[in-house]
Amino acid sequence: MNCLVTGAAGFIGSHLSRQLLANGHVVTGLDCFTDFYPRWIKERNVASLVTDKNFTFWPRNILDLEPGKALRGIDVVFHLAAQAGVRTSWGDHFSVYIQNNIWATQRLLEEAKSASLRKFIYASSSSVYGLTPTLPMSENAIVRPLSPYGVTKLAAEQLCFLYYKSYEIPAVSLRFFTVYGPGQRPDMAFHRFFKAIAEGKPITVYGDGTQTRDFTYVDDIIDACFQATERGRPGEVYNIGGGHRERLDNLLPLLEAICGKNLTVVREEKQKGDVLHTLADIAKSKDELGYAPRTAIEDGLREEWNWVRGLYGF
Repeated sequence: MNCLVTGAAGFIGSHLSRQLLANGHVVTGLDCFTDFYPRWIKERNVASLVTDKNFTFWPRNILDLEPGKALRGIDVVFHLAAQAGVRTSWGDHFSVYIQNNIWATQRLLEEAKSASLRKFIYASSSSVYGLTPTLPMSENAIVRPLSPYGVTKLAAEQLCFLYYKSYEIPAVSLRFFTVYGPGQRPDMAFHRFFKAIAEGKPITVYGDGTQTRDFTYVDDIIDACFQATERGRPGEVYNIGGGHRERLDNLLPLLEAICGKNLTVVREEKQKGDVLHTLADIAKSKDELGYAPRTAIEDGLREEWNWVRGLYGF
């Protein structure tokens, strides 16, 4: 396949690009290097990709793509690029989220109208559920985003469905649940925790620690992207989660065991936009995609700890 991966220098995008290349596919990677986190981390992510003869890198914004040519010769689009971050999506920053999450998605879908795509895979988020009252969260549940970020991800999902119904773009949306593993963004909890632990500093926990999350290892996310390419039904939405939830406080002893260090925990107030619990109902993904998460939280966290130590030279 000839594939376009947007956000190719990011956490999930760089993993996906590497696996596509390993499987013999040709990849065009696009990333505009937003300043959400340090550029050197993204440059490190993409360093091994740009040396591959089957990888072409476009360091640009989706909105700057040349109309009518961006998807020429492309078979599958993996649209992972987005302005991330629940807590930073409020106030004046919201305009950036509108541009990078909604407008950029609409621009790419417009390009897809004149392309002959096998699939258009959109990376959505569990943040679209927000205050959904029932667990586990199923794809047909009420969606009530609790953050401006979640609103923009849901809006982009709706654009994918709109372009499927109106122009037969074979768009499939995957709702990712709290992705972790090597390469995780530095604003995310496990990355923050491991860096602080390695530096001998306290870790900061927002809220009282009773919150639970459905953590999904990045390799399982990549499996789901491939499965959605082959088996995902256009116009449909699929939950991609770990299939179980973990209470944050219960994970702290595990972090101590993995790092071989005692933790000092500083607690701060729950942040706006943070939901109390997430848990994916993955029955639809299992039935239709063949999705089956296979990475235990202990193994995934150990891989991330080793990666964080290498990243910062600990």
